[in-house]
Amino acid sequence: QVQLVESGGGLVQAGEPKRLSCAASGRTFSIYAMGWFRQAPGKEREFVAVISGGGGTTYYADSVKGRFTISRDNAKNSVYLQMNNLKPEDTAVYYCATGKGSYSGPSRDDYDYWGQGTQVTVSS
Repeated sequence: QVQLVESGGGLVQAGEPKRLSCAASGRTFSIYAMGWFRQAPGKEREFVAVISGGGGTTYYADSVKGRFTISRDNAKNSVYLQMNNLKPEDTAVYYCATGKGSYSGPSRDDYDYWGQGTQVTVSS
C-alpha cells in the first residue's frame, strides 16, 4: 500500500522561505513522477509542481515559477518543495502525490496516491 506523509508546514511571514518534505513508501519510488498540489479555503486543489521519476524534468505552475523548487532524493524515497519569497496567497494545505507514470502533467487525474496534506500559512 502506497503511503505519503508530508511534513514541514507551519506559519511563516511573507518573504521568508519554507521547505516541505514528503516521505513515500509502498512503491518503487524512482519509477514514478511526484507532484505537489495545494488547496486554499474555498478553492479547488491546484497544481504547484512536478518532478519526473529520475529527477531530470520539472514543471511549475506560473504562480510559483522562480520562487519554488521541487527536488527528490530517490535513495530516501522523498520529494521536497523549497518555497522562497512566500506570499500570503501561497497560504494553503499542500499535498504531495504520486504520478501514474515516470512523468505526469498538471492534472489531478495524472496522480493516483495522495498524502494527508500539511498546512502552510503565510502572514503579511
